[in-house]
Amino acid sequence: MDATLQVEHITLIGTGLIGASVGLALRATGFTGTITGIDASGTELETAERIGAITATARNPEAHAAAIAGSQIVVLAVPVLAILDWMGRIQPHLSADAMVTDTGSTKAQIAARGVSLFPKQFLPGHPMAGKESGGAALAEANLFQNAPWIFTPLHEPTPLETTWRDLVEKFGAKPIDIDPVRHDELCAWVSHLPQMVSTAMTAVLEDQIGDDEALRAIGGRALREMTRLGASPFSMWRDVAMTNQKPIADTLLALEQRLQHMRENLRTPELREEFLKANRFRARS
Repeated sequence: MDATLQVEHITLIGTGLIGASVGLALRATGFTGTITGIDASGTELETAERIGAITATARNPEAHAAAIAGSQIVVLAVPVLAILDWMGRIQPHLSADAMVTDTGSTKAQIAARGVSLFPKQFLPGHPMAGKESGGAALAEANLFQNAPWIFTPLHEPTPLETTWRDLVEKFGAKPIDIDPVRHDELCAWVSHLPQMVSTAMTAVLEDQIGDDEALRAIGGRALREMTRLGASPFSMWRDVAMTNQKPIADTLLALEQRLQHMRENLRTPELREEFLKANRFRARS
């Protein structure tokens, strides 16, 4: 028998891009149980329900408690600080047989809180997928296709956690297990630094170019690619910065030092060495 048949009710706390995409991906796997959505935005809930990502909504504290108590799996798909808050709010209502997972972009603080609140019931997770903009209207069932879905397990897997992992694989994602502290260190390099660089570069261009159409007109593919992440919302990245401050600061310092080195060597062979290092890295990608 398919292990997923034991799950009849999943609650998604957060029905934006990631939460609604999880709901659509669940439906695409053939999941026929109840998917309840909880979101501070009534508009997001309505959109998620309209596109088929959820089958029910919970719109007040009493309905939230009932949905959580009746769920085998609760997925926290909100920004990191909201995840930390919701963990405390759901704990009194969670069934002893249920599990909690999340989709937060940082893991160390979430994992530490999970250990104290949900012994043997929490599997921290992070799907490395998304778009520059959020919202249920942009959700896709195949958003996680071929994307890493990182788990930072805190104990030996329970049968329900194994079921969730199986579902994630059916989404088309590639599960990877990493220590939560190591996760944050790695993501500072591969995800958080690129975002900060794009944001800084885009902000500088806004200051220097602004609405100068002539200068904007000559910006080609390189400019579009380098500034694409500049459209990302502060609301999400604020939480990432606040919960992964030191690793991000370390990567920014390393980049600052490298940029200074390049600026000081624009007319020396050292600049060639920087290009060669960059070429070697890209060749392995």
